[in-house]
Amino acid sequence: MTKKKMGLNTVCTHVGDVADKQFKGAVSPIYLSTSYAFEDVELKRYPRYFNTPNQEALSKKIAKLEHAEKAMIFGSGMAAISTAMFAFLKKGDHVVLQETLYGGTFNLVTQEFEKYGIEYSFTDGWEAKDFKKEIKKNTKVIYVETPSNPLLTITDLKKVVKLAKKHKLLTMIDNTFASPVNQNPIDLGIDIVIHSATKYLGGHSDILAGAVVGSKKHMDQIWNTAICYGGSLSDFTVWMLERSIKTLGLRVKAQNRNAKKMAQFLDSHKDISKVYYPGLKSHPGHEVAKAQMKGYGGMLSFELKKGIDPTKFRKKLKLIKPSMSLAGVESTVLSPTQTSHALLTPEARKKQGIKDGLIRFSVGIESPQDLMDDIEQAIKACKK
Repeated sequence: MTKKKMGLNTVCTHVGDVADKQFKGAVSPIYLSTSYAFEDVELKRYPRYFNTPNQEALSKKIAKLEHAEKAMIFGSGMAAISTAMFAFLKKGDHVVLQETLYGGTFNLVTQEFEKYGIEYSFTDGWEAKDFKKEIKKNTKVIYVETPSNPLLTITDLKKVVKLAKKHKLLTMIDNTFASPVNQNPIDLGIDIVIHSATKYLGGHSDILAGAVVGSKKHMDQIWNTAICYGGSLSDFTVWMLERSIKTLGLRVKAQNRNAKKMAQFLDSHKDISKVYYPGLKSHPGHEVAKAQMKGYGGMLSFELKKGIDPTKFRKKLKLIKPSMSLAGVESTVLSPTQTSHALLTPEARKKQGIKDGLIRFSVGIESPQDLMDDIEQAIKACKK
């Protein structure tokens, strides 16, 4: 008999628990040991090998959420991204990357790859045809991010997968903005899925972590690289992340609903010049997002009309916090030019379409009306 498929919230709550066999507690115990037995054991456990009891159990939960065979958790999103890339790229190889992506990924590629003799090309856009133009004989990997940070561009994953398979290339995606609740790239044919688990998987702005998922074959190759780089996660943080993921489905679906309401509010506001949100029908990637996502996410960006200073606007907010990161239960805003994409040159930001006045808005779980009222009062304060 086929095993019945579990619902999202059941997976979040129960898969990957560490059983408390001694006291029968309802939550996973924490195993903080950094030294385990090596004689007469089936598995030699060591934190840097990503196989402590808490690491191993949490990896199963994340793999299940992303419909993958295997997962690994890392000390940060960038540790996950860099390890995944270096596991499959060597001297003389070439990688094609989407133009619109996280600033940290851009910096990794532009600052580090040349040291190792790895070639790279950034696309002029985010459509499959843009990737096709950059493929070379030595191309090994296509790297995408959808929805992208911070402009929420949408890449058609099925078309990218079709292109990659034609050229026998590995595909990687940063799925952070979507989260496993809204998008499962493995189901669309993507090989490697990466998360900054600091964001939606953690969801409470109190941990730093990363995750990579994929097939057993691909993950074994990543593991061989990962144990050399040492980007593992402490078991206390692993335990906190496992606890946080229990409410992932509830949190993200609430953020989806709020973000859509906020996007519609901002889109119709006389003092907002542009809103970037795939849930709006006016968004150029709306139809693709509708086809490959189960929800449009809790992230959006917007631009204030000329004459309203974005810095002053952020400082006048009372409920929404100007803050460096995203995806917590609290709503936050930031300036990509001063934070996530600050290390890019002005020319690189301009090429991506990131204006100095762009505001990235991570929508939380508060009452939407309270968020609207806060934005309204901040705009009015800027006009005084």
